[in-house]
Amino acid sequence: MSRINLLPWRAERRKQRQKEFGVMVGIAAATGVALWFLVNMYYNAQIDGQNERNAFLQQQIAAVDTQITEIEALESQRARLLARKAVIEELQGNRSQMVHLFDQLVRTIPDGVLLTSLKQEGQTLTLEGRSQSNARVSTYMRSLDGSGWMTSPQLSVIEARDGVPGLPYAFTLSVQLSTPAAKEAAAAEGTDPAAPADTLPEAAPVAAPAAEGVAS
Repeated sequence: MSRINLLPWRAERRKQRQKEFGVMVGIAAATGVALWFLVNMYYNAQIDGQNERNAFLQQQIAAVDTQITEIEALESQRARLLARKAVIEELQGNRSQMVHLFDQLVRTIPDGVLLTSLKQEGQTLTLEGRSQSNARVSTYMRSLDGSGWMTSPQLSVIEARDGVPGLPYAFTLSVQLSTPAAKEAAAAEGTDPAAPADTLPEAAPVAAPAAEGVAS
């Protein structure tokens, strides 16, 4: 009986399969490396693109910050110029106001009233003086209120006091500085910017000794 030796065929087949397996493993490895390379390139490209966008945004932010700084400097300069303009306008207005004020102080003072001092604090003018009677002071307050440049006369003190012959009463009153335009605007709005000056009761001249104080 003849015998057939199959060992060479089986070994050849095993070698063929091992070779095919090696080729498949090599192809799979090459495919994996290529795939990893492509994915890595893709993500690197995405990262580079994002970095470029970030750099562009940083440049734009820096440019905007520079513009904001310039705008703030311009706003500050504008505020200083407006403040300077307001001061100049106020000085111009006050200069004209002072001229009219002193003119009205001379024009409104009635006979029998003498001013001894005046003091300004802001828009408040305090007047001190001597008078023949309470009625003279009341008349003076009405004149001040009607002058157009002073408003809201308020009498704080009036008392009999020695010192000036013929003018036994010393008084202190305050008025608010104003302008005719301001009073006209207030009247047009229906408001009364000044308290009526004739609210001081007119008392008859008191013949009492100067040492006795008389309140209005």
